[in-house]
Amino acid sequence: MKVRHQQSDHEGNAPQRHPDLEDSSGVAGEGLGVFGAHRAKPMCPLQVASSGRSTLGAMPATLVPRKTRTVVAHGALDSFFKITERGSSVSREVRGGFATFFTMAYIVVLNPLIIGTQADSTGRFLGGGGHPNLAMVAAATALVAGVMTLLMGVVANFPLALATGLGLNAFVTFGIAKLPGMTWPDAMGLVVLEGLIITVLVLTGFRKAVFHAIPSALKTAISVGIGLFITIIGLVDSGIVRRPAVGPVPVELGVGGFLAGWPTLVFVVGLLSIIVMLVKKVRGAILIGIVGSTVVAIVLEALVGIGGQLDGKGKLVNPTGWGLNVPKIPATLVDIPDFGLLGQFSLLGSFAKIGAVSVILLVFTLLLADFFDTMGTMVAIGSEAGLLDKEGNPVNAQKILIVDSLAAAAGGAGSVSSATAYIESAAGVGEGARTGLASVVTGLLFLLATFLSPLVSVVPYEAATPALVVVGFLMMQQVRGIEWDDLEIAIPAFLTIVLMPFTYSITAGIGAGFVVFVLLKVVLGKASAVHPLMWAISAMFVLYFAIDPIKSLLGVH
Repeated sequence: MKVRHQQSDHEGNAPQRHPDLEDSSGVAGEGLGVFGAHRAKPMCPLQVASSGRSTLGAMPATLVPRKTRTVVAHGALDSFFKITERGSSVSREVRGGFATFFTMAYIVVLNPLIIGTQADSTGRFLGGGGHPNLAMVAAATALVAGVMTLLMGVVANFPLALATGLGLNAFVTFGIAKLPGMTWPDAMGLVVLEGLIITVLVLTGFRKAVFHAIPSALKTAISVGIGLFITIIGLVDSGIVRRPAVGPVPVELGVGGFLAGWPTLVFVVGLLSIIVMLVKKVRGAILIGIVGSTVVAIVLEALVGIGGQLDGKGKLVNPTGWGLNVPKIPATLVDIPDFGLLGQFSLLGSFAKIGAVSVILLVFTLLLADFFDTMGTMVAIGSEAGLLDKEGNPVNAQKILIVDSLAAAAGGAGSVSSATAYIESAAGVGEGARTGLASVVTGLLFLLATFLSPLVSVVPYEAATPALVVVGFLMMQQVRGIEWDDLEIAIPAFLTIVLMPFTYSITAGIGAGFVVFVLLKVVLGKASAVHPLMWAISAMFVLYFAIDPIKSLLGVH
């Protein structure tokens, strides 16, 4: 079976090369590129472990090279970021940084709409006022994203951007801030506490040890699952996939089963344009697609006057309108940011409000989600960029985890909820980003966005989301790295992959895969083969999935 698997990988028809994805030498330093590596080597090469057993490699770029290549750095910038060594160029890194920014800049608009429009249990909004102050929330969101993404680039030299985590911000808003007696400073204090705890886990080496305990096939499944996850995010945010108004079907195509509205046309044109440019090997395809689609959207809005889907109260009034923001040239290009939210947190205030048991459960929930979301994200980005070692772990993993952990605390300290790694960074990798220079570019753009917040809102969902769908396809190709004939790993991998998009949760997919992996090893009499940390992680995930029944038993509401 393993011989057949190896042979089929060598003989399979590989996808065509694209110049944006060429020469990604990764740690192997062979300059094969993401697609070129598929032709030169098996996607899932068999390696012989020290025990003599054959094991699966995570990605082709993780193989030990047969020969070394002399790499000459061109200047201090090249030397510091290892640009040439990783088979990239300054222009690719800049393009990648811009692409990542444009695909995740929506958070500067969306985060204020989630946490800035909701009052805490005392009726106060973020900033302590009786009315929402969305501009203040947007400025703090962009500031935290900019600073932490810059740190990721400079400290970890990894093409990974960070910003307020979607899902986590909703949990902080509706699951913490609205608890009886809780205030926004109390809620943000729990986020800071969670960030400090996870930082300690990183510094002690525990978080990295957990990462190394995960089987390589499950790491590959995480990458594939995240690829499908960002694909459905792109399709939903663009309005291509929607929840039907009536009927038992959970989702449908467009409005009433049909593609309707000018914004949908912008998405389709953008998606097809990027696909055509990728096939024709046009450099900068993703970034060109985003900018071009935005221009088309601005022109259409000026000519037709489409308008947004929601009214001022958040009620759906125009199903065929723009999903998030209306693309038009703003009257004011520059605005002075208000950073008044910085430091508005109470680290221990929640203990007196809701009790120690509730605090522990809430912090545990935040910690578990943060803990594994980032692990999955950095593996996915590392795989796509060819930056995994021979064990399937990202280069500079410890530094990546340290910056990410500090970002969680920084998000709470900035009153914008926990900041975490963004899978949208894959858009930058798709543009050729391989180093932390791309993150520096993205971080600078976020800092610039604190002053140019009106321009950030120009790019609509429909212009940015085609990039997510294309990147989802690129990440999906890694699925060949899983040995599907081996049910012991194939079933956990399958659950990991499908539950991420279907539950809209990276953590849920990872948790299900881990728990089932351990369960199958036990029922097959192979419990001794499970790493001790996998036992501990799986037990925590069981607790995570059963958190609501546990709360009920403990009388926590």
